[in-house]
Amino acid sequence: MSTAKKILMVLTSHDQLGNTEHKTGFWVEEFAAPYYVFLDAGANITLASPNGGQPPIDPNSELPDFQTDATRRFDQDDAAKQQLATTLKLADVDAGDYDAVFYPGGHGPLWDLTDNPQSISLLENFVAQNKPVAAVCHASAALLNVKQADGQLLVKGKAATGFTNSEEAAVQLTEVVPFLLEDELKARGADYQAVADWNPFAIQDGLMITGQNPASSEMAAEKVLQHLA
Repeated sequence: MSTAKKILMVLTSHDQLGNTEHKTGFWVEEFAAPYYVFLDAGANITLASPNGGQPPIDPNSELPDFQTDATRRFDQDDAAKQQLATTLKLADVDAGDYDAVFYPGGHGPLWDLTDNPQSISLLENFVAQNKPVAAVCHASAALLNVKQADGQLLVKGKAATGFTNSEEAAVQLTEVVPFLLEDELKARGADYQAVADWNPFAIQDGLMITGQNPASSEMAAEKVLQHLA
């Protein structure tokens, strides 16, 4: 890249898994994989969250079964951990300062990024400035209520993906989540697409880039870079 691209990553601040006693947050792989795709491409990365500071990590995403090269790299990366511990407050970020925005998933965004006025406004500003907006897995929920300049929903009539109903059933959280992402995307008129559960799949339609599940996070990040190139 001739001039370094500026990429904003927005993480959840929500750590309660519904009315269960369990914790949630963001999924480590869905942060780490895109983070290093962007970093290795020479991008400048800024991190933000609704509350600022350290966003909660979903403890399940730190289990041995879910570790990848990217998460292992993050485990050894003190600079990345320090950056994560000091995220900006969502209210203090301006779309005009960045070339693209990426929302990592985990279950947290279902609660605090779907109806968040600051997040919706931020995403609407990115779209109005003709800049790509990307989300992976449950973070596609952040796009549900975003409107275009003409007042139409961003997802309406557009190819989009996100965590499937069957993936939610597989992790036994269908009754816990506030809504099923696949159903809500369809209800808003999105052309919902998906591949077999847990396989990588990311799709771009205009300025909107979405990934289906944790395995899709790197692919979604690469689509952002391709768009910026």
